[in-house]
Amino acid sequence: MKRVSVKAASVLRDVGFSKHSSSSLEIIVKPVVLNPLYNLLPQTQNPNQIVDVICSTLKQRDVDFVLSKSLIPHLGNREISRVLLRFQSDASRALTFFNWVKFDLCKRVNVGNYCLLVHVLTWSKKFPLAMQFLCEVIELANEKEEEEDVFSVLVSATEECNWDPVVFDMLVKGYLKLGLVEDGFLAFRKVIGSGFRVSVVTCNHLLNGLLKLDLMDDCWQVYRVMCKVGILPNTHTFNILTNVFCNDSNFGEEVGVFLEKMEEEGFEPDLVTYNTLVSSYCRRGRLKEAFYLYKIMYRRRVVPDLVTYTSLIKGLCKDGRVREAHQTFHRMIDRGIMPDGISYNTLIYAYCKEGMMEQSKRLLYEMLGNSVVPDRFTCKIIVEGFVRERRLLAAVSFFVELRRLKVTIPFEVYNSLIESLCREGKPFAAKHLLERISEEEGYEVKPETYDNLIESLSRCDAIEEALLLKEKLTSLDVKTYRALICCLCRFGRNREAESLLTEMVDSEVKPDSFICVALVSGYCKELDFAKAESLLSFFAIEFRIFDTESYNLLVKAICEMGSGYNKVLELQDRMQRVGFVPNSLSCKYMIQGLKPLM
Repeated sequence: MKRVSVKAASVLRDVGFSKHSSSSLEIIVKPVVLNPLYNLLPQTQNPNQIVDVICSTLKQRDVDFVLSKSLIPHLGNREISRVLLRFQSDASRALTFFNWVKFDLCKRVNVGNYCLLVHVLTWSKKFPLAMQFLCEVIELANEKEEEEDVFSVLVSATEECNWDPVVFDMLVKGYLKLGLVEDGFLAFRKVIGSGFRVSVVTCNHLLNGLLKLDLMDDCWQVYRVMCKVGILPNTHTFNILTNVFCNDSNFGEEVGVFLEKMEEEGFEPDLVTYNTLVSSYCRRGRLKEAFYLYKIMYRRRVVPDLVTYTSLIKGLCKDGRVREAHQTFHRMIDRGIMPDGISYNTLIYAYCKEGMMEQSKRLLYEMLGNSVVPDRFTCKIIVEGFVRERRLLAAVSFFVELRRLKVTIPFEVYNSLIESLCREGKPFAAKHLLERISEEEGYEVKPETYDNLIESLSRCDAIEEALLLKEKLTSLDVKTYRALICCLCRFGRNREAESLLTEMVDSEVKPDSFICVALVSGYCKELDFAKAESLLSFFAIEFRIFDTESYNLLVKAICEMGSGYNKVLELQDRMQRVGFVPNSLSCKYMIQGLKPLM
């Protein structure tokens, strides 16, 4: 590879390069006189001779060389670069020196020092080491507040040292290796713009990175540059571009043109190309075009594989054509391609979505017969199918059958089924399932599961079972307390309910208006109006809960007992002091209470 005319944008002053000097060698060997009196010192203590001393020491020893400590303060970035330039043809000694400076002396080497070492290593064909240090210098440049342009520094260094053009290809690859795709794209443009070449492998890496970032326009720009500068694409290039093409909004109208372009370049579309196009057509619901390509594949002697058929099956299922999808599934098996978990799950999901649970079950048994293990998704979609059909007990029986067949069912799927059973008012089935998996599989029940179960049992008036489960919890949430208190009040067990309220307040769980209604209603049924009034005041003062429904329940109960107009007015006066304001319903109850007295 040849460099076309390169002029760097900036000069590495701290490295000691000068584009105005007539001879780069003169810069390297000419000592900088710090003080004439230093010449009277021994050579090993003279900073004017530090480069010569280091180079001489390096030539005598392979590793672990020792210098006078008096010289170390005078070893700056400029001197480091001069030593590296002396060992352009001896990469091992250059590397030994660089590591000694960096690790033994703990000196901060700069971007210019790194770039010189990278050039030395690439010139000596030590490409893995060169890439390692190239990645380090990229990270070093990115850490600085004023970011140094590694490309410009590498270009400037070429005026002073031996170099291999492959270093610029490696620079782009280094950015991509570090995940800096957009910086890699910028470096690619600089490298090409300066007349250097980039390999097709690096271009493919760049295209792939841009594709993952959804930068489609940049992908096409890279491809156009490749064509312009004569970087010949390969099959991998076109397969990446096929993905780019499929993500383009104009996909579909120019597929034929794109495939013709591939053939003009001398590349036949392969299995990866066709699979990408078929998958894209299916995702967009263009099944006619997808099946047309499927037929073309056979004509081109490209045999469809599991990926091709799975894409077609998914497309048909998404379009609601489940029976056709199953026929395609059987056609795949007839052609000697064994389905995997994804293809089975696709069909099972489609049948469950259509409410065809028997077909889903048959497919799962067929799956097991072919030694394809159902995964988390398989179990989840079957549970969801049974729930949609409101056949929860059938789901429990089915799971028992799966356990008999040694199928491992994930705990989160069990949780989902237990929650559905509780929601649908089948707490005893949920409790039985929970006990079974706890005993047989050592399942550790989560507090939320107990909360759901207690709430469901309470709604079904199974208060004793709910209270027994409560003992297994160290803390309850407001929903669980509410369910228990409301259930106890329905049974007239108001004092137990009130004790739960006390426990709730002690646990710093704030009650709500539903709990207030349940307790007031419960005591009103007992005709204990004083307790009901006391609770109304407690909720208002302690929690700022002014529940009008509870207040009206108390007014109505007093009026219905014929306790007298004065008692109702006294109650109203006391409640107004707490903050309650009577409404139209309160007045209605009071008027109805006065009628027997008239």
